[in-house]
Amino acid sequence: MPTEILMPALSPTMEEGTLAKWLVKEGDEVASGDLLAEIETDKATMEFEAVDEGVIGKILVAEGAENVKVNSPIAVLLTDGESAADIGETPAANAPADDGQIARPPLPVDGPGTPEPEPKPTPEPTPKPDETRRLFASPLARRIAIERNLDLAAIKGSGPHGRIVKADVETASAAPKAAAPASATPAPSGAMPTGPATETVLKMYEGREYEEIALDGMRKTVAARLTEAKQTIPHFYLRRDVQLDALLAFRAQLNTQLEARGVKLSVNDFIIKACALALQSVPEANAVWANDRMLRLKPSDVAVAVAIEGGLFTPVLKDAEMKSLSALSAEMKDLATRARDRKLAPHEYMGGSFAISNLGMFGIDNFDAVINPPHGAILAVGAGVKKPVVGKDGELTVATVMSVTLSVDHRVIDGALGANLLKAIIDNLENPMVMLA
Repeated sequence: MPTEILMPALSPTMEEGTLAKWLVKEGDEVASGDLLAEIETDKATMEFEAVDEGVIGKILVAEGAENVKVNSPIAVLLTDGESAADIGETPAANAPADDGQIARPPLPVDGPGTPEPEPKPTPEPTPKPDETRRLFASPLARRIAIERNLDLAAIKGSGPHGRIVKADVETASAAPKAAAPASATPAPSGAMPTGPATETVLKMYEGREYEEIALDGMRKTVAARLTEAKQTIPHFYLRRDVQLDALLAFRAQLNTQLEARGVKLSVNDFIIKACALALQSVPEANAVWANDRMLRLKPSDVAVAVAIEGGLFTPVLKDAEMKSLSALSAEMKDLATRARDRKLAPHEYMGGSFAISNLGMFGIDNFDAVINPPHGAILAVGAGVKKPVVGKDGELTVATVMSVTLSVDHRVIDGALGANLLKAIIDNLENPMVMLA
């Protein structure tokens, strides 16, 4: 029996992707491990390998096809003794029936084209306007309907047995909506509105000149994850100032000595090291939230936000507490370069327990960063600026001061524990030679 090749989930957050390029054509023989296609996920372009051997009998999705759902068929593989005549009808990769779910709903036993047998129960009568009925809709269709304030009962489904899928909801949302009555039914309990409906926003700007920008996979993922973070994570914030003069002097000294090796340390390299060591000093804070439990990590896996065109990555420096400053610097430069080229593999930006977001190079004095779940905390780093300070002996002097804000998930880290973690970070930054001990 011909085997369907399905759209792979190349990262834990991937729901759909773009089939950027086929590396095989119909009639080609492939073996396990051969490259079949290049897939664009929400974060990167990755190569997709064959799992079985056989012959590519039919390609179902053309190059450049966007929004192809995970686990939907993209090609058909023929094995020994099979031919193209054995393929029959195969659902298209973006067929609304699947809608990106991992497991498809049960289908009738009868094959394609076989008339549906007479159902045993009495056929369901057409519901009356005031009569409640069970609605069959995919989770994605339900979510879109909630976001766009659509009534699923008024939408006709095109999926198996009238199931409402994404395409049905999007088509319905594009049509003019009837005005809601004054006593409109409130949104269902638990629904989280994300803003006014698209049609409402468009109407606000009628007659104004604007450019409509479609959301790519990365922007959709960033929007979804940060909305989830602010709606579900109980953030609290701890702020401190750091005096950087000792660190800047020590950095200049090290850079002079490392110049012959082509190494130039940045302040950010010291911040990464300081956070990694602080997580070892305060191990209770080196934890992540896992819904019904917490995971306390042994190593310090520190993520660092990297801005790229259209979004951002948070590559993770694993075992950062064990690496030298020069090793951290080289690894961070490599990760940042490949992040901007969208060449990172999922294991390079997934995981970690703690993150750093540094906007100091943009002249930002201080800010509050949003926690990237499931991390327990994120450090927002501002610019180092000259400020008047009171010295240890009470004299007024000038120092380079940097403001930092620790955003903390209160489910994982309580106030006193967060304060201890931030103190450990600052102690490392203000006494940089300790980090080499």
